[in-house]
Amino acid sequence: MLKGILFSLLAGIFITLQGIFNTNVSSKAGFWLTTTIVHAIGLIGSVIIYLIVRDGSIKNLQEVNKVYLLGGLFGVIIVFSVMQGIAHVGPAFSVSILLITQLVIALMINTLGLFGIEPVALSLNKIIGVLVMVGGVFIFQFK
Repeated sequence: MLKGILFSLLAGIFITLQGIFNTNVSSKAGFWLTTTIVHAIGLIGSVIIYLIVRDGSIKNLQEVNKVYLLGGLFGVIIVFSVMQGIAHVGPAFSVSILLITQLVIALMINTLGLFGIEPVALSLNKIIGVLVMVGGVFIFQFK
């Protein structure tokens, strides 16, 4: 569990930094060129790491539901949308909205058991937790 928490913290740090860095690049290069460059650099980095680690099999990839490969396209939409959000409302408010949206979607996926995830019952404490986060954003943003 600790490993999952640490990787989640790491992701939160780098998602925030990535959004700010990308938005700064996009102010000079444009949003779609930045999105393209970011993914090209990510592809190069991923290939290098894969060649070192070799933790997968292309043969086994044939067994994956092809719909799940849309994750790469989702990445393009994510990078573009985060840059737009940060450019229009600033990093703190944009990331706050992003996190609440992620939590609500993840909660729906968990509750409904979508995409092969084991269903988890929706409870009052989970609903209250989401509402507290929303309230926190209002307090944070609108004083």
